[in-house]
Amino acid sequence: MEPWLIWLIVAAVLAAAEIFTLTAALGMLSAAALVTAGCAALGLSPPFQFLVFAVVATVSVLFVRPLAMRHVLQPPGARFGVEALVGRAAYVVSEVSGLGGRVRIDGEEWTARAYDETLVIPPGKTVDVIEISGTTAFVYPRD
Repeated sequence: MEPWLIWLIVAAVLAAAEIFTLTAALGMLSAAALVTAGCAALGLSPPFQFLVFAVVATVSVLFVRPLAMRHVLQPPGARFGVEALVGRAAYVVSEVSGLGGRVRIDGEEWTARAYDETLVIPPGKTVDVIEISGTTAFVYPRD
């Protein structure tokens, strides 16, 4: 069997294994095996093939993988609009129950309902915004 074909098979096996692990390391090794297959097809001797594989694998795992992982593991983007209000504190302006009420969130008044429909939250209490649906904030008391 030709050496370039062996390297090509190794590259395919490593690429298939990467699909199951999602670590990017096996993908880099697969790319190194693919580069080595190209060098083997050009007639490079086996010791130099292993040297090419070792150099490309080392460079890709040490330098390229951290860059790739940094892009994959970025923190979630900033929340905007009503999504930014979820988790915030609100001040109850008028009694909030499962049927309705009013709260003040960051200086704006919102219609509100208790997240637990059995609760009745009196005015003056501080609540957490659990969910926003349309123009209604679903809240739960902080106590």
